[in-house]
Amino acid sequence: MSKRLGNPRFWSVAASFGLGVVLLASCTSSRPPQQTSGGMSGPMDYNRPHRDGAPWWDVDVSRIPDAVPMPHNGPLKNNPYTVLGKTYYPLNDARTYAVTGTASWYGTKFHGQATANGEMYDLYGMTAAHKTLPLPSYVRVTNLDNGKSVIVRVNDRGPFYSDRVIDLSFAAAKKLGYAEVGTARVKVEGIDPVRWWAAQGRPVPMVLAQPKMAPVQPAPAAAQPQAVAMAQPIEVYTPPPAQHAEPPAPVQIDSKKNASLPADGLYLQVGAFANPDAAELLREKLSGLTGAQVFISSVVVNKQTLHRVRLGPIGTPDEANRMQDSIRVANLGQPKLVRPD
Repeated sequence: MSKRLGNPRFWSVAASFGLGVVLLASCTSSRPPQQTSGGMSGPMDYNRPHRDGAPWWDVDVSRIPDAVPMPHNGPLKNNPYTVLGKTYYPLNDARTYAVTGTASWYGTKFHGQATANGEMYDLYGMTAAHKTLPLPSYVRVTNLDNGKSVIVRVNDRGPFYSDRVIDLSFAAAKKLGYAEVGTARVKVEGIDPVRWWAAQGRPVPMVLAQPKMAPVQPAPAAAQPQAVAMAQPIEVYTPPPAQHAEPPAPVQIDSKKNASLPADGLYLQVGAFANPDAAELLREKLSGLTGAQVFISSVVVNKQTLHRVRLGPIGTPDEANRMQDSIRVANLGQPKLVRPD
């Protein structure tokens, strides 16, 4: 998630967000869900975590409605900008946009921070970040693995550290069924709000509740002389280096540990993570779900270490199918049969 573009005080770490190859991180708490005074979801005493992850307050996402496409009468934010030496040229119109690729999500680390167009990010809102769609715009995102679909409001920029095509809010990822595993193969389609309302058989409403804007803080006096320079056609963003979306440096894999893993029979792979903590969290969740051994097998792919969460050995294909169904029903991923290595 990013802070307001064009002003360095409003640029936040979420401009490049995302979850690396896959990030899954969460905390647990006995505290009941609450609402902040500003209407944001979450506890009143919210403390921003150092690492991104899932919220520790629980909200039933099935009760969260999709974003409602509305025509935007004000100026769109679609000016060119540069991140990490690459210049992006946003589109003028999102209505005919269509692309297939990988989606991820971002959560607690950016909750309550300003997005690229100044709105406040709520991880339980139905929003998204995209590199080149105009802000704001609306898209339908469909999980190609399970057919689930949501409508989100694009109000942020990113992701910049990977080839993912879009990053969704935690709520949107949860509704699409991939929050627990981190990424999904999706189709992203632009929405024409006028046609969308016509398809509902209703006229476009005159007024709809406006999104909550992040508070604007004045720049320090020393930064005032830079105001003219920041108004140049191409803005330059500098995402902070310490974030989960940055490609992790390869680590030495414990070959003895991997060598001790089982090697016969059938295996299911439920996820592959750049973050070892995420892999361990999924392993713990799976351990209580099936009778098969759950283990983590690490491998280096394209100079990046992946921690693969696998189950096995499994005796028969029928047993493997039953385990796949159980894992899907528990919303813990889309397990696939793999060969031991």
